[in-house]
Amino acid sequence: MNPLAGIKTIRELPVENKRVFLRVDFNVPLDGKKITDDSRIREAIPTIKHALERGARLVCASHLGRPKKGPDPKLSLEPCASRLAELLGQEVTLPEDCVGDAAKKVVFDLRAGQVCLLENLRFHAEEEKDEETFCRQLAELADVYVDDAFGAVHRAHASVHGLAKMYRERGCGFLLEKEIAALGKIVGAPDKPYVAVLGGAKVSDKIAVVESLLERVTALLIGGAMANTFLAAQGKNMQASLVETDKLPLARSILEKAREKGVDIVLPVDLVVAAGTDATSGETVGVDAVPAGKMALDIGPRSSEAFAKRFADAKTVFWNGPMGMFEIAEYAAGTRAVAEALAQATKGGALTVVGGGDSAAAIAEFGLADQVSHVSTGGGASLEFLEGRELPGVKVLEE
Repeated sequence: MNPLAGIKTIRELPVENKRVFLRVDFNVPLDGKKITDDSRIREAIPTIKHALERGARLVCASHLGRPKKGPDPKLSLEPCASRLAELLGQEVTLPEDCVGDAAKKVVFDLRAGQVCLLENLRFHAEEEKDEETFCRQLAELADVYVDDAFGAVHRAHASVHGLAKMYRERGCGFLLEKEIAALGKIVGAPDKPYVAVLGGAKVSDKIAVVESLLERVTALLIGGAMANTFLAAQGKNMQASLVETDKLPLARSILEKAREKGVDIVLPVDLVVAAGTDATSGETVGVDAVPAGKMALDIGPRSSEAFAKRFADAKTVFWNGPMGMFEIAEYAAGTRAVAEALAQATKGGALTVVGGGDSAAAIAEFGLADQVSHVSTGGGASLEFLEGRELPGVKVLEE
């Protein structure tokens, strides 16, 4: 089944000289006012340029962070407006609010081929509540609705759900189309062998996606702190490592289910351990020999090699979650090895998909993002899509 069935793309929408509400995902990491990774802004550029070239009066809107109570100057979209202006080589106006007179004044002054970015949608609590009056206020600003914010479509929030319903002319942008097409391939009938690699901290965050993957994959490789729980479930003493002790029975049942389905679960055979995350160096030990008081902070070289070997003949590979604390150079080798093996598999003709979040940040940091088939911009959204859950922001675009 085509997950894009019944959804128009921006190519098919009448945007000429119309005010177009474009929901983008500019939820970028900030250090003060400095954007540390602008990839989400860059990913929206093709849709934005297409709309402007066709003479749209473009009203971009996004959330940023989690403001607690109303407007927070630290979470203003001003840095995003500046970066967007640089990337487009034209002015981007930022009104002081996303609704009301300030927004209307800027929006109604736009001429064909001009663009504004509304202030942070989450400065209004009604955004996360999908509140109808707020949707109506946003709807007053434009004639056509386009969603290109894949990172937000798994939430039934006003700007991705309730608002879209208010437009007859609605559809998706190029990024949302690309995301759903790429993820659709690995959910539909992926070419085998299909290898999935999961990392990150917690089994509990990924239970549903693990169960869904067991129905499709040939092998499931588990690294990161998540692997500690599985190793502990096999009776290994993980010492000071992060282990979800309440999830040990669940880990055992997943291992059992994989055996029944003939899916290979590949766990680390060695680990890089240290006394704490602030230790300047780690030591490599076997999984049966974690020293007292030490914690696992990365997979070891033999594990990296075993994981890479599984990619060699794979036709489809999905990766979500780092293999360790890759933000610290001493504990980045395992995550880097997975990223490099993924790039090799892509060269060999495999379809390789990175599921957003920390994995997307890691592969970008290693300079390999353009050497895999697809890097998703939405961690939570890509996992929910793989789980087979309905994404409210996609469903609402169907005619």
